[in-house]
Formats: sequence, structure tokens, C-alpha cells
Amino acid sequence: MPFSRISSDLIGSENATRLAALQEDYEFLGRKLARRGLSIDRIKERVKAFTVAIPSWGVGAGGTRFARFPLAGEPRSVWEKLEDCSVVQDLGRNTPCISIHFPWDWTDDLKGLRQAAVQLGLHFGPVNSNTFQDRPGADLSYKYGSLTHTDRHVQEQAIAHNRACIEGGVALGSKALTVWIGDGTNFPGQQDFTASFDRYLESAEKIYAALPGDWTLLIEHKLYEPAFYSTVIQDWGTSYIAATHLGDRAKCLVDLGHHAPTVNIEMIVARLARFGKLGGFHFNDSKYGDDDLDAGSIDPFRLFLIFNELVEADLRGSGVASLEHMIDQSHNVTDPIESLLLSAEAIAGAYARALIVDRDTLHGAQAGNDVVMAREQLRTAYETPMGPVLAMARYECGGAIDPVAVFRASGYREDRARDRPAGGGATSAGIV
Repeated sequence: MPFSRISSDLIGSENATRLAALQEDYEFLGRKLARRGLSIDRIKERVKAFTVAIPSWGVGAGGTRFARFPLAGEPRSVWEKLEDCSVVQDLGRNTPCISIHFPWDWTDDLKGLRQAAVQLGLHFGPVNSNTFQDRPGADLSYKYGSLTHTDRHVQEQAIAHNRACIEGGVALGSKALTVWIGDGTNFPGQQDFTASFDRYLESAEKIYAALPGDWTLLIEHKLYEPAFYSTVIQDWGTSYIAATHLGDRAKCLVDLGHHAPTVNIEMIVARLARFGKLGGFHFNDSKYGDDDLDAGSIDPFRLFLIFNELVEADLRGSGVASLEHMIDQSHNVTDPIESLLLSAEAIAGAYARALIVDRDTLHGAQAGNDVVMAREQLRTAYETPMGPVLAMARYECGGAIDPVAVFRASGYREDRARDRPAGGGATSAGIV
């Protein structure tokens, strides 16, 4: 199918009006960094190499338990989702990967979908399975669980779905499967905690055995919802136990919104990285729980602290480059494309700031128990405005200096509103 893309001429003309100011800001920041012994060009090159995957479901309107409000021109199929994902990549230049969700995004022409992605300069990352919803026409229900259901037939249906996701992922060129289940209980005594976890491990073993040799199984945990009394895979410790039980190619996926309030997520990241079980992230932000807000919109300092731990892990040989970085957001009141552009920039910005931490001084202060000096190294890096580095990286890669401004100037949303009649909407749910 033909895809509509934002004109490179428009990007070029918009960039021309901003380039002189960007060059001035970049040179000024470069001199400041040089006084600290840092090369702005080297940092820029590392930022250019950093990418984060777009969630296929993220380009449509999200929702809550109460309502979902359709967005004018939102994608109605995986093909139209691909089109919107390409716009994010064309403007931001650090999101060439798409994380797809089955069965929401299933098509009988996966080969054609992969070819279409390649033509747009995109590829597919981790495939996400879905056993937290009943599929229309399915023989059995996941109302009381999926991989941990007391009925072995339901377990087998959920296992078969995950195997089908692997097969679909192979066709798309993916190398990982993300498994999140909503299994749990809402009342005391509803299930045996130990038995339900044993059933999870038994089911996961069968999924793990179906992985191709170069694939990774990403285990995603979540504190609560839809089960509120107990959740089978409820925290990073349980995820770690399961991943360790399954084998080397099973890793833990950290969603920033899937933790209890006040939990130290950066410490969790450090622990999992230390023992080789950190597999990747679902980036988002939250005020109360699993809000799935734009990354860095509520607590940008925490996002920076997480990347600080990832850069530390890089120094030990397992950090940023080896992980699956993915956005997982529900855009209920914003334009999804704008939110994804801003989130991708915030994530790259957190990485850029982590790169300029004075590691020698930090480590020396830590070893000497100089609390003030140690804290000061992080504060100094965090408060350094790295926007010119991000903008220059985008510009040199053919993207927009100001992606949101160019998106709005393009009229893309208005054009899609005419092409895609309201009412259909994206084939996905709300917060996941």
C-alpha cells in the first residue's frame, strides 16, 4: 500500500530557519563541555547510535478503565500504524525499530509487512504476546488466568499463542518475545500462590523451549492490575527467579510504571544488570501507578538516574548496547506522534546526560564516602542542557531540529483525519 510521508523538503526548509541558532548553541555547549575534558562530538556520535523502539499500539489513542476517546486520523490497521511509526522515525531519527503486539497487529501477510517496513527504513524488535484478553472466537477464556490457569487446556491455549507469536516474529525478523500476563487474584484464598507460580514456570518452560537459538525471552512484571490482591509475576525478584529458572536467554524487562510508589527503580536496574538478567525496558512515566505517561514528563531525574546505572553497567561490559529499549505509553489526551517524539528525545537526553558524568570523580567520592561530592557529580550532569547535542544528532541524520514543530507544520494529522474516517480506531486497548 502507498505510504504518506512528511516531505524531506519540508524538513529541510524548517531546519534552515533554525540551523544558525542550533550551531551557536552547539558551539557554546561544546566549549563548556571541553572545560570538563569532554568532547561534544564524541557524545553526539554515541547519541546518534542510540535507538529506542516504538510500540505499535502507541500510535493510536489509549484509554483507561473508564473510557477511550478516539483520535482523528488514528491508525485502523497495522499497515497504518507502520505509516505513523515511519513519521516518528523520519522526524526524530532514533526510533527505527517497532515493537509489535499480537494478535492486535496480526496480518496474514507478515512478509509483506516486513518488506514495507524495510522500504521505510524500519525493522521489528521484540514481539509482544497477549493472553490478558480473550480473543474473539477463542475456545477458552483467560478470565481466571492464562499461563497459570488451573485448567491445563487454557494453559495450552496460552502457550500455543506465544509459540505463534514466535513464529510471527521470525517472519518479521524479530529476535525477542516479551511475555506479560495479567494472571493473579482479587480475593484472599482465590488461588494457591505456590501452585500458580509453579504453573507459570511449567508454561514458560514450554515457551522458552520454542525460542530460536538467537532469541531472548523478556519477562515483564507488574505490581497490580488487572489482579489487585495478588499478581503472579508481581515484582523484579519474582521475574529474576523465573528468568534464572528458565535459562541464560531469559531476561527481565523493567517497565517504569510497574512498581510500588517510592520504589528505587535505578537500584533494581543495577541489581539485574550486575547478575546479567536485565533484558530491556518499557519507558514511560507515572504519578500514581501504571499511568503510562510520556517518558520524563513526571520524574525526568529518575530517568537520568536509570541511565546513569546503565552507563555504569557499560563500564562493566553489560549495559546500554545490549538491551532492548522500548517505549510503552498510553496517549489519552495528547497526539500520539507528538508524545512519542518527545519521549524518544527525553530518553536519549537522559542517556546523553549520563554520558557526561565525571566517573573518576564520582567513583573517588563514593570510595571516600564524600556524599556531597558524589551527589554533585550527578546533579552537574543532570542540569547540563543537552538539547543542542540531541538536535544536532537529529539534523545530521536527516531529521528535524524541532520535530514537533515540523510535524505540526506538515498537516499530517489533518491529512490522516481525512484519509482515515473516525470511529474505527487502532486495534489495541488502553494501558498495557
